[in-house]
Amino acid sequence: MDIKKVHIVIPIVMAGIIGYLGTKIMDIKEVHILIPIVMAGIIGYLGQTDLNEAFSVLPSIPHISRPSSQPVRQVDLDETSLVISRQTDLNEAFSVLPRMSYPQPFVDKPQRTDVLLMSPWLAPIMWEGTFNRDILNAQYRQKKFVVGVATFAVKKYVRFIEGFLGSANKFFLSGHRVNFYLFTDHPEKVPSMKLAPEKSLFIIPVQNYSRWQDISMNRMDIISNRIRTHWHYEVDYLYSMDIDVQMFEHIGVEIIDTLVGTISSWQYTKPRDSNSYERRPESRAAIPSGEGDFYYAASFYGGSVSEVYKLTTACFKGVTEDRANGIEAKWHEESHLNKYLLYHKPTRLLSPEYYWDEELPRPQIIRVKRLSSVRKDLEEVRS
Repeated sequence: MDIKKVHIVIPIVMAGIIGYLGTKIMDIKEVHILIPIVMAGIIGYLGQTDLNEAFSVLPSIPHISRPSSQPVRQVDLDETSLVISRQTDLNEAFSVLPRMSYPQPFVDKPQRTDVLLMSPWLAPIMWEGTFNRDILNAQYRQKKFVVGVATFAVKKYVRFIEGFLGSANKFFLSGHRVNFYLFTDHPEKVPSMKLAPEKSLFIIPVQNYSRWQDISMNRMDIISNRIRTHWHYEVDYLYSMDIDVQMFEHIGVEIIDTLVGTISSWQYTKPRDSNSYERRPESRAAIPSGEGDFYYAASFYGGSVSEVYKLTTACFKGVTEDRANGIEAKWHEESHLNKYLLYHKPTRLLSPEYYWDEELPRPQIIRVKRLSSVRKDLEEVRS
């Protein structure tokens, strides 16, 4: 410490003394209390000086090590996402966030009061009017993720390929990278289509099955195997969707989460004991009476690649065990999906807007029909 700085230290030291004496008259016995106060004043000043200089005023005490003068290591971005890299200028880091104008949210003014917006386990339920897609897109474009969509067009279902891809190209995750994985037993019948630059189509040959139920139930096994061999290298999120659907409104990044289930449009108002769960205890898909949250549609589910792998692997294991015991679940792979999602709660739910059945009248709470099944003769298509 330079002698020239004493005139600055004195007021700080005096402030410590006065602060203490303001409450009582100093007693010589209380010097041990005063010392820390005086030292606080000194350290408050010396905090602006070099550490070596600061500690040079302290006597050498054998059992107390002096702090190292080596600089603390800068934590790299790879080790934690909470620290911005030294090379990244803050202005540059925030320049990717566009300036937007939108209505201010208020905690006492919910966007909707006519529907359930949060599950009992705090998973959000996606409804029209509950989110701002512009804000979501601005956030998710920074992540540069890739989404995979697995869909199956076997036998007569090849007739739905053009309608599915045409509508998905327009409405599904517009502006984000998407890989469509089309499994079919008729690759030669896939129409030539021009997709948006950020979207790609991969045609994967798959074997045929005599029964449509077997086609349905083996999808879980095919998806699980493909994740293990290919998709975990190629995409960040994966969704399984039926081919016999069309999209009519945008389906965006609001669907992105770790594990996502879609609430069935047929059973979203039914009490749990009236839902189409498999109740026979002999089946691996059995859900005991009195249990059940929502009834989920197997027509649209997904999440992170790792979570979809766990889901499809577990569900197909249940299918395999049922087959070995001569049992077929009530609604095939959908029954096993509902069993899995009961005990592995989805982190996000899609409302019936995201899979509305054309045969149903549309109630007031369904403000938009984002995705809908195509009207068809099921017996004819499945034959």
